[in-house]
Formats: sequence, structure tokens, C-alpha cells
Amino acid sequence: MTIEPNARKKIFLVDDDEMHLITAELFLKKEYDIFKAKSGKEALEYMSSNKFAPNLILLDIIMPEMDGWEVFKRIKAIDFLRNVPVVFLTSVEDESEKKRAYQMGIANFIQKPFNMTELLRNVKAVIK
Repeated sequence: MTIEPNARKKIFLVDDDEMHLITAELFLKKEYDIFKAKSGKEALEYMSSNKFAPNLILLDIIMPEMDGWEVFKRIKAIDFLRNVPVVFLTSVEDESEKKRAYQMGIANFIQKPFNMTELLRNVKAVIK
């Protein structure tokens, strides 16, 4: 399979907050193909069953059922997803949590509520 150099990059948004999903999608869809899930379980099932590896995963940390930490661990355990960069979307401001995430291999943090310009800048920096 060949990848077209000008093919649009794919971003998978995972957040249990519908408003965050809608807002991020509206802003990012101008430049990227957007896929969404309202839970980590839903995202993992979609990516696994479709062998879908996006160019970036934007992942909320605080979600019911399965938090972002667990979703991140499971993503990194799947061969075809292992190298996909993951950026945490979070309202967590604890520096020890950020340190833990960087040690685990997270690409970056975006603080909620996110500024759209900052979101786009971070996405572009991680995707390139």
C-alpha cells in the first residue's frame, strides 16, 4: 500500500464530553480527517477491528469505565498502534501526573478547556 504524500492526516478524538468532541472536530476538520469515540473502549474496538492506525490520538484522561491511562497502555500494547503518538487532553494540572505521562511515552498534554489555536499548534507539532 502506498501513501500519497498529500493525503490528509487522520486524528482520532477520544473524550466522553460531547461538547469537547464537537468543538475539536469543528476546528480540526478543515485540515484533518477526524474520527471520534466517546469512550476508550469504543476507540480501541474501532481501531482494533478495522486495523486503523491514525496519525494522532487525542485522548481524554478522566473518563468513566476506562480512563485515559488504561487506554494509553492498551494502545501501546497493540503492534500496529504502538508508534501512533498520543496527546492527553486533560483538566489535570498535577505536575507529577504530567511527569508520569511523559515517562510512559505520551507525546504532549493539552490543557482543558483548550484554546483552539493552541490545540492546532500542538497537533501540527506532533503530527509532522
